[in-house]
Amino acid sequence: MAVDRPSLTVVYQAVKALYHDPDPAGKERASVWLGEFQRSMFAWEIADQLLQLQQEVELCYFAAQTMKMKIQTSFNELPPETHASLRDSLLTHIQNLKDVSPVIVTQLALAIADLALQMASWKGCVQMLTEKYGNDPSSLSFLLEILTVLPEEVHSRSLRIGANRRTEIIEDLAYSSSTVVSMLTACTESCGNEEKTLMKVFRCLGSWFNLGVLDSSFMANNRLLLILFQVLQRDDTSTNLHEAASDCVCSALYAIENVETTIPLALHLFQGVLTLESAYHMAVAREDLDKVLNYCRIFTELSETFLEVIVQTPGQGLGDLRTLELLLICAGHAQYEVAEISFNFWYRLGEYLYKMSDPSRHAVFRPYIQRLLHALARHCQLEPDHEGIPEDSDDFGEFRIRVSDLVKDVIFLVGSMECFTQLYSTLKDSGPSWEITEAVLFIMASIAKSVDPDNNPTLAEVLEAVVQLPDTVHIAVRFTSIELVGELNEVVDRNPRFLDPVLNYLMKGLREKTLASAAAKAIQNICSSCRDHMTHHFEGLLEIVRSLDTFSLSHEAAIGLLKGTALVLCRLPLDKITECLSELCAVQVMALKKLLAQELSNDLATDPTIWLDRLAVIFRHTNPIVENGQTHPCQKVIHEIWPVLSETLNKHQADNRIVERCCRCLRFAVRCVGKGSAALLQPLVTQMVNVYRVHPHSCFLYLGSILVDEYGMEDGCRQGLLDMVQALCMPTFQLLEQPNGLRDHPDTVDDLFRLATRFIQRSPTTLLQSQIIIHILNCAIAAVILDHRDANCSIMKFLRDLIHTGVAKDHEDDFELREGLIKQVMTQHGQQLVNQLLQAVCFCLPPYTLPDLAEVIWEIMQIDRVTFCRWLEISLKSLPKETAGGAVTVTHKQLTDFHKQVTSADECKKVCWALRDFTRLFR
Repeated sequence: MAVDRPSLTVVYQAVKALYHDPDPAGKERASVWLGEFQRSMFAWEIADQLLQLQQEVELCYFAAQTMKMKIQTSFNELPPETHASLRDSLLTHIQNLKDVSPVIVTQLALAIADLALQMASWKGCVQMLTEKYGNDPSSLSFLLEILTVLPEEVHSRSLRIGANRRTEIIEDLAYSSSTVVSMLTACTESCGNEEKTLMKVFRCLGSWFNLGVLDSSFMANNRLLLILFQVLQRDDTSTNLHEAASDCVCSALYAIENVETTIPLALHLFQGVLTLESAYHMAVAREDLDKVLNYCRIFTELSETFLEVIVQTPGQGLGDLRTLELLLICAGHAQYEVAEISFNFWYRLGEYLYKMSDPSRHAVFRPYIQRLLHALARHCQLEPDHEGIPEDSDDFGEFRIRVSDLVKDVIFLVGSMECFTQLYSTLKDSGPSWEITEAVLFIMASIAKSVDPDNNPTLAEVLEAVVQLPDTVHIAVRFTSIELVGELNEVVDRNPRFLDPVLNYLMKGLREKTLASAAAKAIQNICSSCRDHMTHHFEGLLEIVRSLDTFSLSHEAAIGLLKGTALVLCRLPLDKITECLSELCAVQVMALKKLLAQELSNDLATDPTIWLDRLAVIFRHTNPIVENGQTHPCQKVIHEIWPVLSETLNKHQADNRIVERCCRCLRFAVRCVGKGSAALLQPLVTQMVNVYRVHPHSCFLYLGSILVDEYGMEDGCRQGLLDMVQALCMPTFQLLEQPNGLRDHPDTVDDLFRLATRFIQRSPTTLLQSQIIIHILNCAIAAVILDHRDANCSIMKFLRDLIHTGVAKDHEDDFELREGLIKQVMTQHGQQLVNQLLQAVCFCLPPYTLPDLAEVIWEIMQIDRVTFCRWLEISLKSLPKETAGGAVTVTHKQLTDFHKQVTSADECKKVCWALRDFTRLFR
């Protein structure tokens, strides 16, 4: 964007184009231009002027949003002496625009809140705002909005105010909280039953509860709680007000999770929630689903809050088991969405009881879990008029998947075998309708894996009954019974007499369009657990593979069948594996050859990825046991297939997706035969390097790391592999040195350092003595600030392993050489690396990266702790001590404490703990 200040007219036209240009390209241009404008210094003044003009809503909204964004992201652009005038200006704008649009008020309220949090000189902001506007009814709406968003923004990720300032703010807000609550109480008294104001009051109160600064004793006796529950008990409460009140109660319950310290408030909330049972039944009778869902949220939050008490002292005080009764009442509602709300509580209860491992405690909760399972089985029933198989991609299908997960987690409380037997007896004895049968089979499939398959007559009886189901039963019953058979694969392994009838039953399903994918998955499961028994059926499996595309299989199901076939192939005698593997690959290889003869086009029919994926899964799972000295039975087949893969790679070298699949296929081929692929090494590396120069697909770097892993310890291969690394690095560095190169190519960063790490692990001195290592290290130092999970993990692993080379395996002949090379590298680059690590951890990286970064620092200390102390001290001096708003970021004592904690740490996790506490000062 030009450096010149744009006129108000130009900004106005851009906003108008953003909202009203009929041409999408025009909208996009306006959006890009306005984004650039918002990042400029001129945005402050122009946004302020646009708000003063009070023109159209869209223009005012854009200006308010710009103000909020600038305060959040660019507050350091303003000199401290302008902060007070900015505050006064924003307060004037919100007062003048309060009746124009609620969304504008919200944006300005956020701007004021974010300013208050960053502006250290604005002391007692809550007191000032309530004194200035609290007695003016016309200002009440925007005052409540500011007081609502202020606590919400304290932990906002958009603001890096640091732990010191955050603590100061929370203490200040705690001090002001009674003022706010008193004002909210006064609002409820003056507004009567005026819905809009009550909703704002409840939202505001919920926000203060969420921050955790309200005094529980003060709140326990406050009228606001009474009003909240009155609103929730009233039959005529509107949907919106009911939701606001429910949210507020949930926030209050969440705030008292540490029950021992909040007993008075906990008791009031507990008693208040129990009074809502009759209101719930009234909402059910009136078929008011919104209110029913709200009540269920409250009951669930109550149970979550008192979970520990319920488990430790069931039936006593706050451990009253009526809370579970409330959840089971909700589970009995006709709509499955109501029951689903409580799932997380039941997961947590199951986890808690599992860890306790106390049979007497389990016995207390068993009846509740039995009733829950009964309700879930009913909720899983399809509609009686449902046609076709159960869908797993719609909302109801996803609900059933979550039910299955929940059942697996809590079944131990009831007993898998007992439950399985009980479910089977309902099918055997009562002859239920098809939808009940299907739901019961679905639950049985969920728990089948947790039932002991050894000497279990019930499982064998179920299997026998299922495979004899007639074709006339509902298609959904057949579908779920096939899934159940797949889950009973270990039973088939223990009872080989069932193998033939099971395979016949599954083959029938495989030939039917709607059942084919489920049958294929079940066959895969049988192959996985019955490998030795299935060797007698290998010819049959090959027949299926040859005609794979005549069945209506999903891509995933076809891949699964090939995986199962490959697993069985491994159990054949070694002398048969070569021939059988060749036949297994033949269909795929023929298809690829056919495609190579065709012209390139965008037609799906010419896409080779389906065949490459199928070859990859075969190579991946064909792992026969080969004794030393024996030729790998897969070697001949892979050498025969190589020219086809090479030609496919060449033909599609510009297409990243296809090249990635080629590399994946080659990766598993190399892994399959290990050193047996040596003859492919030279042509493969040559092709990789040549294509990479023109099309730098990161998957070549990954494939390179596999080759280094397999051959890096072979003396005759090391120089060739180093040449490969150097050849691949040059185009990589060119790519990453472009503007935003690291950020735009995280996969390349990830795979580059994966390759470098493999080399350090397999042949450290070869890489350390080369010229390329310094370039790789410089790239790593520049990239440690990259906020990308996989890429950053690879960078840190490379740095850790690189430095560790200087202290590892000190009994080996090359230790002195390695130690000297690493010390030389650290002397040249240590200070720069420590600087960058500290900047990254304080300002760029999320908390989950801390353990990896701590390991790098730990390794540096193992090389030379004394020098590291000096490097860290110099790096700490460069950190900012104050925020743009004048708040203290870090004190001298905090700096010295951190330095001492890190440099005196006797284990890596202590470095991590010190980093975790220190980085909070900058977040």
